[in-house]
Amino acid sequence: MKIEFREFDPFDLWIWLEFPTVPSPKEKQYIEEVFDSWFLLGKLGGFNAENLQVQDTGIDIGYMDYDQSVADESFMALMHNMSEVEYQGTWGRCWFDLGTSDAIALDILLNALQQLSKEYVTIETLFIGGENKDWPVTRQREASVYDN
Repeated sequence: MKIEFREFDPFDLWIWLEFPTVPSPKEKQYIEEVFDSWFLLGKLGGFNAENLQVQDTGIDIGYMDYDQSVADESFMALMHNMSEVEYQGTWGRCWFDLGTSDAIALDILLNALQQLSKEYVTIETLFIGGENKDWPVTRQREASVYDN
């Protein structure tokens, strides 16, 4: 899977996927579950690089002291919004407002999609940001798929 970064706005981010063939319903389900899971973790503040106490401790985490005050005092890092995944031919796309989530969120998504592409759904190219001239985007986004 090739990964390309284009114009990047964390508050108005399109993620584009190019497949070798039109994805099957099952393949679409895998893609949607990855995006939904990633967004839900982001909406709950899971991608907060200010509070990586376990990662920062290193390999020996047995009986480590977790400092709740560090977690409580870190800046909130929340994703705000997500559209439904859309498909057109061999293309898929999804829009996100990453809010104040940290860049680690993108690394985690890229890791997950790379593994997904190896085992379940072949993704030729993943584009982070920008637009595709053959598939215009609307500037007014709908409510999040998680809004009630």
